[in-house]
Amino acid sequence: MELYYKMMQSKEKMKREKMDHLNQCKKRLRVCVATCNRADYSKLAPIMFGIKSHPDDFELDVVVLGSHLIDDYGNTFRMIEQDDFDISSKLHTIVRGEDEAAMVESVGLALVKLPDVLQRLRPDLVIIHGDRFDALALATSAALMNIRILHLEGGEVSGTIDDSIRHAISKLAHYHACCTRRAEQHLISMCEDHSRILLAGCPSYDKLLSPHNSEVYLDIIKSWLGDDVKDHDYIVALQHPVTTDIQHSIKIYGLMLDALVSFNKKTLILFPNIDAGSKEMVRVMRKKSIETHPNFRAVKHIPFEQFIQLVCHAGCMIGNSSCGVREAGAFGTPVVNLGTRQTGRETGENVLHVRDADSHNKIYHALQLQFGKRYPCSKIYGDGNAVPRIVKFLQSIDLNKPLQKTFCFPLVKDSISQDIDHILEKQSALAVDLGGTNLRVAIVCSQGIVVKKYTQPNPKTFEPRMQLILKMCENAMQDAVSLNCRILGVGVSTGGRVNPEEGVVLDSTKLIREWTSVDLRTPISDAFHLPVWVDNDGNCAALAERKFGHGKGVENFVTVITGTGIGGGIIQHNELIHGSTFCGAELGHIMVSLDGPECSCGSQGCIEAYASGLALQREAKKMNDDELLKGEGLTTKLSEPITAAHLINAARLGNAKAVAVLNKASTALGVGIINILHTLNPSLVILSGVLASIYEEPVKHLIASRALLPAQSTKVVTSDLEEPALLGAASMVLDYATRRTY
Repeated sequence: MELYYKMMQSKEKMKREKMDHLNQCKKRLRVCVATCNRADYSKLAPIMFGIKSHPDDFELDVVVLGSHLIDDYGNTFRMIEQDDFDISSKLHTIVRGEDEAAMVESVGLALVKLPDVLQRLRPDLVIIHGDRFDALALATSAALMNIRILHLEGGEVSGTIDDSIRHAISKLAHYHACCTRRAEQHLISMCEDHSRILLAGCPSYDKLLSPHNSEVYLDIIKSWLGDDVKDHDYIVALQHPVTTDIQHSIKIYGLMLDALVSFNKKTLILFPNIDAGSKEMVRVMRKKSIETHPNFRAVKHIPFEQFIQLVCHAGCMIGNSSCGVREAGAFGTPVVNLGTRQTGRETGENVLHVRDADSHNKIYHALQLQFGKRYPCSKIYGDGNAVPRIVKFLQSIDLNKPLQKTFCFPLVKDSISQDIDHILEKQSALAVDLGGTNLRVAIVCSQGIVVKKYTQPNPKTFEPRMQLILKMCENAMQDAVSLNCRILGVGVSTGGRVNPEEGVVLDSTKLIREWTSVDLRTPISDAFHLPVWVDNDGNCAALAERKFGHGKGVENFVTVITGTGIGGGIIQHNELIHGSTFCGAELGHIMVSLDGPECSCGSQGCIEAYASGLALQREAKKMNDDELLKGEGLTTKLSEPITAAHLINAARLGNAKAVAVLNKASTALGVGIINILHTLNPSLVILSGVLASIYEEPVKHLIASRALLPAQSTKVVTSDLEEPALLGAASMVLDYATRRTY
């Protein structure tokens, strides 16, 4: 008997050890729920309670960030503590400012702080709700740290930047719990794996559709709006900024307040969320003295349980909160939805939309139509059983399956054929050069070869000039087809100061008249449906050298154009320098003398006043008038205009006065270039233009004798490019357009 008892004890012990081993093998899923604001907590809290009720299956960590921790927004983290949840980490991630930049900085701050928290908690899965910028930071951090993500309410459409954020989070997420059949279909259309999508319904509906205590709600209404307010005889207002159209949302907000004042009903108005534009909206509210108005109660936060009771028994809800198109429908509360923030949301018949308004009358009329009505209860977003479905879904997650998510792309038949025209066609740009004398258009292929060029005299006035540009471009586009050139875009090189970001000529040289505040990009782009780039001719010359000339592969160099005027472009760290007001690299207007000859810019002593073609022509005319231009072998006809070429020929034939003029011009240019070397320290100077070969050797000699020792080794070369302006205009197109998929 004693032996039998010992055997039974031994078997029982082995059984217990086996059960302990099995329990140890079954790892609890460590779930991190991250909440950013009062709105997402209303959806996450029911799930958190569901997880907490299954301690054998889950470990729960709660991370709080965003506007939860800001006093202006009610310090709503306290309601999480009141719900008896232990907060594992509080992260202050909001950069105040309530504008677009502050939102971006807040995302960046969250990305900096979240990795430490996630590394410490080491969750198996993070639950993220919705479409807030904070949520995007959470999803990005978790995805990059190889943590599985369950995304709530993905696949929905609302018509603002929230859509882009929501869909971005969906692409990062491994699992989805969506609210509607349409949202499920949207996720499938986005190539998400159907087996990882749960049609759960909205978790907040589990609380909305539970039996309400009819005695409690009256106390709640009175506590917020006063003892004299009756059921269905007040308004709940909640309007948030639309970050993609802030000014419009501020206008609508002001009109809504005017309509509510005129409507003369007790109104509970909540402050807007922390998105860009909220500060301006609060300013509008205070300017209209809403906080002190006897009909209004303005509050920063209401506990969700009380808020849904207030919405349930309101005579009307107004604004653009998702609560109006989602939760209010569960009670049949009439809603006036303002603006575009909820465009695309599935709604019940209780919602009346006011997309835009120029006065408060339209909103006032909508309130008249909606106030006091009751609509059939809508269950579009849930049936009250979302949490059990989500908990069961979490229990089914197998951590042994591969972490890398896969996408279910639709089958696409691969093309195995090829088109000879596609193989042979040349990727090309349409280049336009607006000079003081001529207007030129060229088809330039990606190798820098000018396939065909068109030249016409540049008209003196604006209208004929624009018409000629479009006509010449049209002819070139037609010829490009027969030449088998695929035009990727249009590049324009022009004299004057240019804003390349807008494609606008801000002001021009005296050589091109009626060429100030001219938008070149729009008319050309509209005419040919192609991207258009515009820049100054000096900058274009530098771009041409970078892509096709001596500057190819050189990180820092300067191009100096020596022609009718003096110009140029600067490449620093492989990028073109434009300057803060787009007048960088005006090299011709570097002053080399305090009292030198007058320059076309109105100053004195500029390089251009000494070394440009116009300056040499001026000196040649003076010499000719004084009969000092004559020399052996040099003849000038009376009818022949005097140009810089006559001066250069005279110098070659030994005319001492002409030699002195050229030496002075070379010295001015050389001193200016030395100033450039001492300022920018480039490794290469490229002389371009018709006078480049005249100035090359004198400039080299001056650098060797007068520059600082480290700058004396700077290489000076003459450009080999025949068409730097056209090639530079083409390079703007070829450098940018060919980055896209061909």
